Amino acid sequence: MKILDSLLDAFSSLWLSCVLLVLLGLLTWLGTLYQVEHGLFAAQVKYFDSLFLIHQAGPVAIPLPGGTLVMGILFVNLVCGGIVRMRKTKATAGILVTHVGILMLIAAGFVKAYYSEDGHVTLYEGQRSNLFESYHHWEVAITEPLPSGEVRETVAAHEDFFAAGPGQSALLRTKSLPFDVEVTRFYPNCDVFPKGPMVGSDVPVVDGYFLQARPLEKDNETNVAGAYVTLIGRDGARREAILHGQSRAPLNVEYDGRRFGVALRREQWVMPFTVALENFEKEDHPRMMMPKSFSSDVVVVEEGSERKVKISMNEPLRQEGLVLYQASWGPSNARPGDRLFSTLAVVRNPADQYPLYSCIVIAIGLVMHFSMKLSKHIRHEAEKVA
Repeated sequence: MKILDSLLDAFSSLWLSCVLLVLLGLLTWLGTLYQVEHGLFAAQVKYFDSLFLIHQAGPVAIPLPGGTLVMGILFVNLVCGGIVRMRKTKATAGILVTHVGILMLIAAGFVKAYYSEDGHVTLYEGQRSNLFESYHHWEVAITEPLPSGEVRETVAAHEDFFAAGPGQSALLRTKSLPFDVEVTRFYPNCDVFPKGPMVGSDVPVVDGYFLQARPLEKDNETNVAGAYVTLIGRDGARREAILHGQSRAPLNVEYDGRRFGVALRREQWVMPFTVALENFEKEDHPRMMMPKSFSSDVVVVEEGSERKVKISMNEPLRQEGLVLYQASWGPSNARPGDRLFSTLAVVRNPADQYPLYSCIVIAIGLVMHFSMKLSKHIRHEAEKVA
């Protein structure tokens, strides 16, 4: 029991709370500085999605806890210090409710980090789609046309092959396919070049082409991935190929009389409805090419019914658990009269409204606490006058 009491005292310590808050402030500061040179996505992965990290301060390597670990310990600290050890009396009811609201806020961040899907759908006027794709993650998709006219799709997620490289290949295998896909090299950003007499290559050349790795761009969504793959039939026959994220058509192969298409593409999800872009409007600042506002007039098609919706910068569309925001437009070098496209950010987040609920609970807790304090102060002053 003494060990448990000691652990409870340690995790409920106010000093631990202060240290954790200081660490969060430090990670936010360092992550912001890192973002300037390496981009938002890289900063988020290194400083906030990690358990531990190494921060380079010049030639000095400083080990630090990552944002995920700090927030996890803070959650335990709030539970131990704010709820378990707190006497449930009227005097502390407001503080208890406030702690519950903060715990809800941390839980919402956890759900968002591990159970949400973030991507975008980009449309020109007149186009429609019921798919949205990731900004950052890739997948290997194997499609098979069926006699019924439908298409069967088998997908390998980003985490299954992103670490593939020399000496560490990734084997993608499923019983539904008559072949396996072995990813031997994966490049987060690369170009495809033809091999010629004046062009050297220190990587494999397949069908006269090879992949040349490029440094990662600051804006991660502009990186285009590529991979060397080997298709292995059930008879052991091997076929090497190159997949690239900007290929216009998949790699077509045939096994056991069945035709397949193999492609590397950004991770995709199906929406329970279709979005059609009718009109995109952009208003620039006077005498400037900088947009003042932009919005999209879309038609939402679901189960045969249609409804028109305007999606603007501050007015998203919420439908079937998805939230569609007006994110951007392009092309950036478009001239007056050129055809523009609209990019709608799409988020499927089970905890979408949790921050709002958390803030309401926190506000109620603070009002309860300060109301009790004010009432006690008024009674005390009244007793002094009497």
